[in-house]
Amino acid sequence: MASLAAEIVAFLLAISGWVLVSSTLPTDYWKVSSIDGSVITTATFWANLWKTCVTDSTGVSNCKDFPSMLALDGYIQACRGLMIAAVSLGFFGSIFALVGMKCTKVGGSDQTKAKVACLAGMIFILSGLCSMTGCSLYANRITSEFFDPTFIAQKYELGAALFIGWAGASLCIIGGTIFCFSIAGNSKSPRMGYTYNGATSVMSSKTKIHNSAADFKSPKGPPKHFDKNAYV
Repeated sequence: MASLAAEIVAFLLAISGWVLVSSTLPTDYWKVSSIDGSVITTATFWANLWKTCVTDSTGVSNCKDFPSMLALDGYIQACRGLMIAAVSLGFFGSIFALVGMKCTKVGGSDQTKAKVACLAGMIFILSGLCSMTGCSLYANRITSEFFDPTFIAQKYELGAALFIGWAGASLCIIGGTIFCFSIAGNSKSPRMGYTYNGATSVMSSKTKIHNSAADFKSPKGPPKHFDKNAYV
């Protein structure tokens, strides 16, 4: 029962993390322009993996998609690949998790379902690591430019999408770890034991049947005693 509850908790954590990781791809604010040292701010620059935008003081935004994928910086291409891989792995992990959970009626025996659940946990862990690596790579580029005194272009700060991605990656890793440990609980389940009493020969079985028949025919009442004058 405890293993079943652990699998349900792991599934909820992993699915929640996968949803958060998936939501980071269309999120706009991966990085936001810094106002450090600025007295008057007339525009706010922000960007994500697909476009860069500017919002003026009136609230009007103008966005520009990245014109060429091959002309992008290497870290943006790497982050795109890692985040797409994280979403794809989370999708397949959720399918394997549904098959391997004890509360479902598909997947075969308990031992087979435990192995499938462990496989789902490993996939969720890989998904979390991909998301964690992609967000960390993007954040490392932002922080390195921000603290570089020789960098004179527009500096940015960490956006909300990075924190959402880190949270989702953590949930995926925690849920996947619980799924992997669920196989240990299934392997320790007790098994039925059978006692071997040995083979019975034909002669011994006939002897038992003969003795039981004799006992059945023998009178159960007290013996009768006759006197010598009984026949007179």
